[in-house]
Amino acid sequence: MAHGVSSEDQETLYNGGLWSYIYVGAKHMVTGYDHLLFLAGVIFYLSNFKDIVKFITVFTIGHSITLISATYFGIKANEHLIDAVIALSVLYKGFENLDGFEKIFKVKSPKLLNMVFLFGLIHGFGLSTRLQSFDMGEGQFFLKIISFNVGVELGQILALIPIVFVITRWKKLKSYDAFYKAANWYLVIAGVGLFIYQMYGYFQGH
Repeated sequence: MAHGVSSEDQETLYNGGLWSYIYVGAKHMVTGYDHLLFLAGVIFYLSNFKDIVKFITVFTIGHSITLISATYFGIKANEHLIDAVIALSVLYKGFENLDGFEKIFKVKSPKLLNMVFLFGLIHGFGLSTRLQSFDMGEGQFFLKIISFNVGVELGQILALIPIVFVITRWKKLKSYDAFYKAANWYLVIAGVGLFIYQMYGYFQGH
């Protein structure tokens, strides 16, 4: 149900030109809780604002590449399958933050910057799948894709401001360790739940 394709959004795109694609892109990201859960997990892992900007930039580059290219060339995937992989990215981030790789597998976790870029590519493919579900009409096709992508970035910034604020402020409190563990266990549980939900949707459609 996250970032669904509504008739209201379709009507907005028909009537509003390129600005409407920016608006729908921003709305899509702000309501796309699977994307935001993953980003929240990344922010938990980081200790300063400079690193947050660096990692979010890498994620943005990744999802912009696949959003723009997959939409432009009409490359599609089943939306339930791609959202299932996005759900696994949420599970992965919570698991990594809880030191799951070292505790269970006795190995170091993969380099985070590389994984954020990889998951950015996957998340972008999911965004492209949503955009391609709309009737984009004739003309200005590439500009419409770019406008949607700009909207996604604006929505991402708007959504991240309160997330970064809450996490960075909470780090100064004694209750942070308990909050950290509870929040990342929630990411693991949410990732599993979303994965099952999307796979159920996939098999229901076949």
